[in-house]
Amino acid sequence: MATDVHKKIDPDQVPAPAPTAGLTREPSDPHPAGRVKHSFPMQVLRGLTFGIYFAACCLAYVSPPLAALRPSMRQRQIRKTPDGRVELNFPERLVLIANHQIYTDWLYLWWVAYANAPSMHGHIYIILKESLKYIPGVGIGMMFYGFIFMSRKMSTDQPRLAHRIDKLKTRHVGANGKEYLNPMWLLLFPEGTNLSTNGRRKSAAWAAKLGLKDPEHVLLPRSTGTLFCLRELKDSLEYIYDCTVAYEGVPRGKYGDQYFSLISTYFQGRPPRSVNFHWRRFRIADIPLDDAKAFDAWLRERWYEKDAFMEEYLSTGRFPASPDIEGGHLETEVRLKNWFELGQIFVVIGTAGIVWRMVINAIARFASVL
Repeated sequence: MATDVHKKIDPDQVPAPAPTAGLTREPSDPHPAGRVKHSFPMQVLRGLTFGIYFAACCLAYVSPPLAALRPSMRQRQIRKTPDGRVELNFPERLVLIANHQIYTDWLYLWWVAYANAPSMHGHIYIILKESLKYIPGVGIGMMFYGFIFMSRKMSTDQPRLAHRIDKLKTRHVGANGKEYLNPMWLLLFPEGTNLSTNGRRKSAAWAAKLGLKDPEHVLLPRSTGTLFCLRELKDSLEYIYDCTVAYEGVPRGKYGDQYFSLISTYFQGRPPRSVNFHWRRFRIADIPLDDAKAFDAWLRERWYEKDAFMEEYLSTGRFPASPDIEGGHLETEVRLKNWFELGQIFVVIGTAGIVWRMVINAIARFASVL
């Protein structure tokens, strides 16, 4: 079962897909999103406020105002709503694997969790490489939210990962005496790092060492961490969901991190013009979790398929069409489900302001007594 979601960021600037719309040559503009939209002082201001806000929002489990997405899969898992949004109907507990194109892949997939019914953006747990927690402001927010950081050394990572996974599979007893599991989306990037010049070189060396075919548009996945998570969670899951991600504007032979960094996306105002998703799911019972070598081969085969999906995207500007969707693809704008969700933006800041005011008043009263 597969589908494709073409998520519009700026619909007025996105050309209609055509057979020649693939990213097979350098764009005329040095950056696919155009010129820098904000001056340096404004970039500094945006950086400071973004870091503070991101950390505060993650601490308080308040989602950023991204938008909703729900296309239509074979069993109505992805559909378009009457008001034009896309809505997903994925289960409340799943493991999601994806290729890693740029540092901010997880933000767009977090948006997918927001677009689910019910929304799962407050129950998503993301496994990322440890160095990301040191990003000023953003890293603190990730730690507050409960992201799982990996050093890519299983001797170090396994005890830490086992502790976190144990919490995710803990059963609770409700007021009616029935057991239940907390909602959970666990996001994994089996490649271990994003696609880049250095990552491409390491993937090629690893493939040569093992005598394997090296994919062109993705990195060879490492299966150890993914296998550990699936083995631990298999009794509480039915499916693993697979997403292939591509960004408009990245020429063939180039890498997304050369164009779409945190700075260009959030501070310079130059995000991807569109984010493209291709979705599949696999039944846990059909995956060879009892044999590490067989699972490694299974995961690697999925990544070779992803490489083929990426080749089609680069050649045509589209992922493979889904027969279950009219026109083969679904597109949506990034917008809120309800306008009053804008108020959530100010919940953290407003609460912090009230608490700060109370502290100042208490100090003033204490000082007046003295």
